[in-house]
Amino acid sequence: MSLEVKIPSVGESITSGVIAVWHKADGEAVTKGDTILTLDTDKVSTDLTAEESGIIHIKVQAGEEVAIGQLVAVIEVGSASSAAPVSPVAPKTVASEAQPATSVAPKAQPAVVAAPAVVAASAPVHSAVEVTSASNGAALRAAVEAANVSLGVLQGNGDAATLSEARTSRKRMTPLRRKIAAQLVSAQHQAAILTTFNECDMSAVMKLRSEMQDAFVAEHGVKLGFMSFFIKAVVSALTACPAINARIDGDDLIENHYFDIGVAVGTEKGLMVPVVRDADQKSFAQLEKDLAAYSVKAREGKIELKDLQGGVFTLSNGGIYGSLLSTPILNPPQSGILGMHKIQERPVAVKGQVVVRPMMYLALSYDHRIVDGKEAVTFLVRVKDCIENPMRLMLGL
Repeated sequence: MSLEVKIPSVGESITSGVIAVWHKADGEAVTKGDTILTLDTDKVSTDLTAEESGIIHIKVQAGEEVAIGQLVAVIEVGSASSAAPVSPVAPKTVASEAQPATSVAPKAQPAVVAAPAVVAASAPVHSAVEVTSASNGAALRAAVEAANVSLGVLQGNGDAATLSEARTSRKRMTPLRRKIAAQLVSAQHQAAILTTFNECDMSAVMKLRSEMQDAFVAEHGVKLGFMSFFIKAVVSALTACPAINARIDGDDLIENHYFDIGVAVGTEKGLMVPVVRDADQKSFAQLEKDLAAYSVKAREGKIELKDLQGGVFTLSNGGIYGSLLSTPILNPPQSGILGMHKIQERPVAVKGQVVVRPMMYLALSYDHRIVDGKEAVTFLVRVKDCIENPMRLMLGL
């Protein structure tokens, strides 16, 4: 009996994906429950498992785009016991291919000159030069240089496309990267984006974390990070400036009365924004646990579509990569995003004295169609006040 392997529906708005990798080879035995392929879509990555045991016959190669419902493989059910094991093929090593070059003697110099194409493998040839005697080394080096010149002349007269291919490479964008690109362009075209800046002194929150870290970890099993403080600060600021917790839908203004905060996470496949639900109702410990769980899922490629949906505001921490200042782009249909940046010691004036403090620039990008400058400034000042007075956050003030 043959069992067809088709691409299942992985989300209401997802119509296609790319086969990222086959975990089983064509003709290999599979067992029911084995992961057979990973599908990348414009939102999430999904693993497909074998529904029955047997021999898999692959119809679509890795890297190709496939539609939802498309047939990509067939499993010959019940054939696993008679299948011949797949023996791995040992790859050729560079050393074995380069063996003739390592034994080049001085009298073989004419052969090197007469075969300029071989000189393109510069590492083996130069190794041969280095092991020759001092008396013959200069002559062989001259021969290599002459061969390289000949090769350059031949390439110069060759096809320009061949040279271009040697200097560049081309590959299809992943669905996730295409989606990110489309979203960013859409945000720029559909919203009147303006960015307002402020800065905050991180001294108090750094001191509080240092004093409470050991007890916090012992009690909750997770570290107390900066992000939970900023999530709480953003909730406080959104409460004070409800226009930023709203969005435009056609001619209507939709006001959100909940606080699902997206936190941008960089992955190998691109930027993802999992959403922390009801952040206003969660403790610092629960926020840190949610963030830790999302970090693990993102690293393992197990972020689900439901994890990315429904946020009302986004936090983006470019500071972990060393960014000192940036202007973040909105995450549609949201009306605001807060950019956090690198903590850097700078001289600042405090009560008439110049002191050095760990400072962070904050950047709020917002949709100016519904958020006025006054509200944006009020929002940033509230965030600044919360971070510089973290005890009020922990006490819920």
